[in-house]
Amino acid sequence: MDKNYPNRIHELRSAKGMTIEDLAAAVDLSVSYTQRLETGGRNLSVKNLNLFASALGVSPQEILAVENTTKRNIVPVMGRIGAGAEILPEDEQVPPEGLYEIETPFPIPEDAVAFEVHGESQWPRYDDGDIIICWRQGVSIDDVLGWEAAVKTATGHRYLKRVLKGAEAGTFDLESHNAPPIRGVKLTWVAAIQSVIRSGQWRKHSASTRHRMLQKMTNGH
Repeated sequence: MDKNYPNRIHELRSAKGMTIEDLAAAVDLSVSYTQRLETGGRNLSVKNLNLFASALGVSPQEILAVENTTKRNIVPVMGRIGAGAEILPEDEQVPPEGLYEIETPFPIPEDAVAFEVHGESQWPRYDDGDIIICWRQGVSIDDVLGWEAAVKTATGHRYLKRVLKGAEAGTFDLESHNAPPIRGVKLTWVAAIQSVIRSGQWRKHSASTRHRMLQKMTNGH
């Protein structure tokens, strides 16, 4: 079944009096592909999200549409980024609901997941306790080539790395500024980094808080 990824591109474009052709030219994409992104036929990679935000003169977050902001300030944390930029633990060790949930300072889509930066392996790009947000279903590898992304290799390891094409077809190189590159790996999951929440700007969503929220929703007050 096809999935729709709603956004506010059409709304923002119309407010600026831009045609779809104007926008396509501004982001240097074909009109047909721009239209598919606008209508939600394709998920926005972080690269395209930034391109559209620049073309429309807004922040990337203003482009993302959320149907129900009341209950979408909660996101599950599915692991941590440890030494060597590896995302730990692997998803087989994480319950379906995640390690824990956090409250975010802004609303996010329902299929968002998070990873917590742990240690200084990503400094100065990321600090200990930062949260990266990405989409659970992932994106096409072509959408993140040359950009940082959360990835899972065929051997089950997870990393936060810049993704480049490998020397052999079907393989990729993973790079970061302060760790040795990983060459010629196969990837089974790739997710663009949609947002970063800095340490201190989020808080853990406790089970008791969630229970109180559910009670209020059930009781209608």
